[in-house]
Amino acid sequence: MTRLSDIMETQDRLLFSKLFHKHRQVEVTLNRSVLAWKETEKSRKRSSGISNRAETAHIHALQVCEIVAVHTKDDDQDNKETRRSRAEAKQTSRLHPHAFTVSYIRRTRQHQWCCSEVIFHSANQALSEQWIKVINEQLALLTHRPKSLLVYINPYGGKRRGKRIYEQKVAPLFGRACISTDVIVTERANHARDHLKTEANLDKYDGVVCVGGDGMFSEILHGLISRTQTDNGVDPNQPDAELVPCSVHIGIIPAGSTDCICFATVGTNDPVTSALHIIVGDSQPMDVCSVHHNDSFLRYSVSLLGYGFYGDVLKDSERKRWMGPARYDLSGVKTFLSHNYYEGSISFLPAENNMGDPRDKLQCRSGCSVCQHKPSSKDTQWEMSEEKEMSDKVGGWRTIRGKFIAINAASMSCACPRSPKGLSPSAHLADGTTDLILVRKCSRLDFLTHLLRHTNKEDQFDHSFVEVHRVRRFNFQPQQNEMHSLEDLTETPKKTGFRPICSAQTNYNYQDSHSSWNCDGEILPHAAIRVSVQPQLIRLFARGIEEQQQSLLEDPCTLWALEPNTHYSVD
Repeated sequence: MTRLSDIMETQDRLLFSKLFHKHRQVEVTLNRSVLAWKETEKSRKRSSGISNRAETAHIHALQVCEIVAVHTKDDDQDNKETRRSRAEAKQTSRLHPHAFTVSYIRRTRQHQWCCSEVIFHSANQALSEQWIKVINEQLALLTHRPKSLLVYINPYGGKRRGKRIYEQKVAPLFGRACISTDVIVTERANHARDHLKTEANLDKYDGVVCVGGDGMFSEILHGLISRTQTDNGVDPNQPDAELVPCSVHIGIIPAGSTDCICFATVGTNDPVTSALHIIVGDSQPMDVCSVHHNDSFLRYSVSLLGYGFYGDVLKDSERKRWMGPARYDLSGVKTFLSHNYYEGSISFLPAENNMGDPRDKLQCRSGCSVCQHKPSSKDTQWEMSEEKEMSDKVGGWRTIRGKFIAINAASMSCACPRSPKGLSPSAHLADGTTDLILVRKCSRLDFLTHLLRHTNKEDQFDHSFVEVHRVRRFNFQPQQNEMHSLEDLTETPKKTGFRPICSAQTNYNYQDSHSSWNCDGEILPHAAIRVSVQPQLIRLFARGIEEQQQSLLEDPCTLWALEPNTHYSVD
């Protein structure tokens, strides 16, 4: 950790002035990393009656990389003053009529950010303009910040609030940060995907932003990846093809029903927080799973691939779309009571031991060391050759056959407000793996216990009928249509809810023996699939979920610790 005082001393001071803030004189200092101010000794003596400088020093600091904008103070900003201080504000404005406003990120609660302001007054117009000029020059050096964005708004998703959320909460922030935008309000399903694949001039933009839910994000994801592979001559129908990472960042403004992807990468479903992450140019790499049936590409997945329980829930809820988000609750109860199970075999290629374990309680957070690990080209070639050797050996891939209530592959925690830990709490966003969760046939009570543990702090994998593996690839083959022995007929391969079971049955319908795959909220047309993890294929305007102790003192740009005997306040 680096002390704030060390940063201020070691880095060249760009500006230093005595200005006024909240009717008190302050000493304001700017260097490349920090904008800091503190009351002058005279002001402290007057306000506190204590002359000991070390005891009364109170330094406020903003990190330059989290300044949104700086501009001339608006005339109506003084109206925010309390009635008691209006007289002082009027006097300050009269004596120091020139002022500028610094808009910056302030952390509130539960990973939420807001845009706050600090106003500095000066008697000298040239001095005020110099501060604005120099701060803007420092912001211009932050080249990772977007200057132009392509925005897609889904006006129908969630509670149909996408357009209003963008216009009222997001657009003003983009405007303040001088970000130009081209906005397209989608008119049909896959409008954004098709536009990105064929029409959008991506060279004009630093990022693509979707305003909507997980479905809208999936459209943007598929459009960008498909466009990137087409531009680079990669055939996505080849299951072993190495896909080219997308160069354009994706931003998510949550306005859907669940917004799982936003919650799992930022820690909250707040549109303002997401907009601020976009403005400061945060960058979070993410793995993407490519899903194939034989030699045909089906879909990409970044969160959940679910067969059995979650596939049945989605399939049933599609018939109840008129109910809105409530349809998921009803379909969930119905599917749970049906308690179906499905037979099949799943083969998977385990990740190396150094990739951790789904039960190691090492959660993926901002600055995650696991996701940031970048092997050298020599290590990469060795891993690829080793993986090929392993895939050619019987012992490289593991195969499990059985009856399953659910088969889930989680490429992220899949956390959401209803399930703060998610399906796999220790899954990582960008480590090149997915967590494969197998829930074998069990009683309704046991399965309910497993589901309830998604909402509490108990280990949801601590059941004899649940196993979890961290894998790089996996294949699933459902049970084929075949005759069963009399011994097998004591229980059918699939329970069919409340319908009577005929003891004279000698086989079962092939279609009825299958569930469907839920791929990030979309139904796949095939049950037999092949899945490969594509490491860090996309980048989001996000930084991962910040730890609580990090949120006040740390960020990628600069770190500092509190200096003994001095009171520092980080805004």
